[in-house]
Amino acid sequence: MRAIRRFTVRTVLPSQLAPLGELVQNLRWSWHPETMDLFAEVDPEVWERVDHDPVALLGAVEADRLRELAQDRRFLRRLADAADDLREYMTAPRWYQSLESAPKAIGYFSPEYGISAALPQYSGGLGILAGDHLKAASDLGVPILGVGLLYRHGYFTQSLSAEGWQLEHYPSLDPGGLPLTLLKEEDGAPARIKIGLPEGRVLHAQIWVAQVGRVPLLLLDSDVAENDTVARDVTDRLYGGGGDHRLMQELLLGIGGVRAIRAYCRITGHPEPEVFHTNEGHAGFLGLERIRELTEARLSFEEALEAVRAGTVFTTHTPVPAGIDRFPAEMIARQFGGSNAWPTVSVDRILELGAEPDGPEADKSVFNMAVMGMRLAQRVNGVSELHGHVSREMFQGLWPGFDVDEVPIGSITNGVHAPTWVGREMMELAGKELPSLIDEAQGWEGAHRLSEADIWGIRANLRARLVEEARRRLRKSWRQRGASEAELGWVDEALDPDVLTIGFARRVPSYKRLTLMLCQPDRLRRLLLDPDKPVQIVIAGKAHPADEGGKKLIQQIVRFADSEDVRHRIVFLPDYDMALGQLMVTGSDVWMNNPLRPLEACGTSGMKAALNGGLNLSIRDGWWDEWYDGNNGWAIPSADGVDDPERRDELEATALYDLIEREVADRFYDRAADGLPRRWLEMVKHTLSSLGPKVLAGRMLHDYVTDLYTPAAASARSLAADGYGNARLFAAWKLRVAKAWPGVRVEHVEATGVGDTPELGARLELRATIALGELSPEDVQVQAAYGRVGAHDELLSPGYVTLKVDSVGDDGRAHYTGVVPLDRTGAFGYSVRVVPFHPLMASAAELGLIAVPEEPVGMTNGTLR
Repeated sequence: MRAIRRFTVRTVLPSQLAPLGELVQNLRWSWHPETMDLFAEVDPEVWERVDHDPVALLGAVEADRLRELAQDRRFLRRLADAADDLREYMTAPRWYQSLESAPKAIGYFSPEYGISAALPQYSGGLGILAGDHLKAASDLGVPILGVGLLYRHGYFTQSLSAEGWQLEHYPSLDPGGLPLTLLKEEDGAPARIKIGLPEGRVLHAQIWVAQVGRVPLLLLDSDVAENDTVARDVTDRLYGGGGDHRLMQELLLGIGGVRAIRAYCRITGHPEPEVFHTNEGHAGFLGLERIRELTEARLSFEEALEAVRAGTVFTTHTPVPAGIDRFPAEMIARQFGGSNAWPTVSVDRILELGAEPDGPEADKSVFNMAVMGMRLAQRVNGVSELHGHVSREMFQGLWPGFDVDEVPIGSITNGVHAPTWVGREMMELAGKELPSLIDEAQGWEGAHRLSEADIWGIRANLRARLVEEARRRLRKSWRQRGASEAELGWVDEALDPDVLTIGFARRVPSYKRLTLMLCQPDRLRRLLLDPDKPVQIVIAGKAHPADEGGKKLIQQIVRFADSEDVRHRIVFLPDYDMALGQLMVTGSDVWMNNPLRPLEACGTSGMKAALNGGLNLSIRDGWWDEWYDGNNGWAIPSADGVDDPERRDELEATALYDLIEREVADRFYDRAADGLPRRWLEMVKHTLSSLGPKVLAGRMLHDYVTDLYTPAAASARSLAADGYGNARLFAAWKLRVAKAWPGVRVEHVEATGVGDTPELGARLELRATIALGELSPEDVQVQAAYGRVGAHDELLSPGYVTLKVDSVGDDGRAHYTGVVPLDRTGAFGYSVRVVPFHPLMASAAELGLIAVPEEPVGMTNGTLR
């Protein structure tokens, strides 16, 4: 008989062990080895049985053992020390507390979070990045309030059929069995938020709080009695269901998330966020909710929009249009119109925010969540330099008339949380020899002083640990596929702790090319079975449940790995999660990544491997394009420009095989008399010293705080001052400029000062006549653009000089002058443009308005001497 309801009964700790409950409820334990050691001591056997899950440990340990520990003075001393350490961590000033003008709080919204395998609320890189963002914020004292959803089935667990086909399972999660606390009102009732739905329906949600070190993470849960069946299922699983289901999830995350923050701050006294960070478009509706709040406080829509934009940061993680959430516009109109309409925010204005800009690929029938997110944020960034460039090209239509390089989308390259992802032995070696590496991101240049024998010994231990766990998981997988124990004797010899180990673990969309390594199966076999320089490959990854193509790729890999001649050298491990990911990035000698360039936004797994002394073997995409230097790993040549996909795969696979055979394996097995691979270890040390300070999540948070959060807070404060007086003025100015812009023209440009033979170092004097129409010189900036010119007289990466107003006539025409330096030889050109200007603008392109000469002016083609 099956139970009709499942819940977790928590143990009652003896009073002496009360601090143990505090430690379990704060997820800092997930990156604090000393606390994990304490948990292991509670009951080592149970600790292993519950896969190192502290909440499960307290639910499984016997009462007799707890009474015994309550009388164990040594354990109680350790417990008191751990509790004191946590309290100091939670309260002592850290880096952020030394800053001036930084925001009092930041709201961070993401649909998924990878904090720990014990809290399975993530599917891939977006969630893992969000988890590392919160952890690094905690370590640095950044006052972030995280917001997400609590999925009762999380993301699926994965197994394989006998034929190697991915099977999905959705185990139920009981919040009572997770490190969560239900947010309650002063009278003890659960705090609730609600969202209106069409046809008079209401979506209710309660709020669970996960304490991630110093950072509260609010997780909204729709599985409450007030909801109908459809509404209860909104938070059933991550990225599940159809369009209506997905829309309700995103409404709950964005609108419900803002309301959850308001409830949390009201109940706890936490400062209200001054900045709101939208991690991908899934949470974009948070901007609409904030506009609703302000319009109900007597601001117009335009005024509220400016106030909201000023304090909003939008991060895009998507390098392909197909990865962006789009909803039918009529679905959005139904949600925000009719009897469910907001009185102060019209549905037409909402639809305008998500309308795709004009262009060959624009679809006017859809509502684009990323486009809305960018229109609602004054500051937008990608997650690597290359991804920033790709994003500027993707979204250039939002800022028509501006060159790609001027599209106001910047980049902050992702980082990884070292205490989570670096093997304990490596952390201890670094802490002993170079104590400032992680906490202060200093001293990485000293990595060359680390003992090569120590590094190699640690690498061998980590590799052996991966091999041991891989065998355990492999055996379990084969049993699930129907094999008997008698058939699995070979598993004890699968993989070899002394063989060069390549790790490859990713989600399995087609662009990540899981099966590129199978392009030439016979050549791969030769690499795996080489008698002198063998290679072994550990592979993991999940395909989206609806992605039949991704499942076929997994099946192809599994069928190859099932072959009797190679199954001891290549394995596919099902159910890729954080625990397996930690083993793979610590235990792999080489981390392989072969996406279709430039479709990898960042790809942080290789960063984690690098911090563990692994070397990267990757296509130059994402972060690797930015930080590969020729000595910290290997770059797989990319066949950019080859249109035939099969031909491109063949070329890049051949290059991959060549690198493994002729460089990677050669260097790994080239041993000195003492058995150490000296040249390999030189690369490891160089990798640590060159990449170490760059790939840390602490560096990433520092960049967000300095480049985005603090400027956003300053803008938000400025617009909110004097009862939002500046928001009113700024919105009125924008409307006035947009209305008057058709009257702005560059009428005439003349140049003097260089003669017939321009020479390097000369100065070109410009005079421009500008028709300002109804605007004044204070409303605009007139700029000379100059630099190299291309074959069609286009300016290439131009520089800019601001021209000064010389005089203004009664006819509305103004005369501007300035000097252009001839600072480069070769084909040189210049032009003049007019852009709006206001001190509260974040970039010249913010309004998407520009005036340029109707005909090219001032092109000086020739060789500057």
